[in-house]
Amino acid sequence: MKKLLSLVLLFMLFLTFTGTGFAEEMAMVRVLHATPDAPGVDVFVNEELVVENIEFKDASDYLQLPAGSHKVEIYAAGDTTSAIISEQLAVSGGEAYTVSAIGQLESIRLTTMLDEQEVSEGNTKIRVAHFSPDAPAVDIATDTGDILFPNAAFSAVTDYLELPAGEYNLEIRAAGTADVVEELTNLELKEGMIYTAVATGLLNAEPEFDVILLTDATPTPEDMPKTGLGGASDIR
Repeated sequence: MKKLLSLVLLFMLFLTFTGTGFAEEMAMVRVLHATPDAPGVDVFVNEELVVENIEFKDASDYLQLPAGSHKVEIYAAGDTTSAIISEQLAVSGGEAYTVSAIGQLESIRLTTMLDEQEVSEGNTKIRVAHFSPDAPAVDIATDTGDILFPNAAFSAVTDYLELPAGEYNLEIRAAGTADVVEELTNLELKEGMIYTAVATGLLNAEPEFDVILLTDATPTPEDMPKTGLGGASDIR
């Protein structure tokens, strides 16, 4: 159903924004549910249902939205009596965004990430989003000890790091220590791909701490969008 709604929205927007200015006037936006104690949710943009019953740790496909400001409302799935979140979202044409619901339900909020779409030949890119509300600040390091992303606290989104494509073994550590919170072994980062690794869940309760991998961009022919399809992969 989520994909069907996405396709319907894309078709409607295509009819409205055809012509040479289409790509310049449109933004790509997806939604990530990263609130561990929230139910499945429905997402409305400008009072239109665009994503239905998205569950914790799921990401929608990218949707195309006109550049400008849009009203985003999130409700418990099937219930439109009271919005869990109601915020304005500003987007620019030609850009891609991930809009995430983060925190626990009593303090839930939206945070917006700008998703890069270009990477050098032979390389990959990855960044980290710390969306686990009860986890400490963390370092992300290789298993050989090199720290790639230092001292990322809750709600932080690191810059992208461009690396040679290949297989990596990474460790999430409590910042400034050698205490490993999570190991990410045999993580294959493919050439031309751009990723966001999202730390979510709860370190000291359920649902448990986890890391999911979002695909932000994939190699495509020159005349097609490069953004990924938006799905989340579990990489624990």
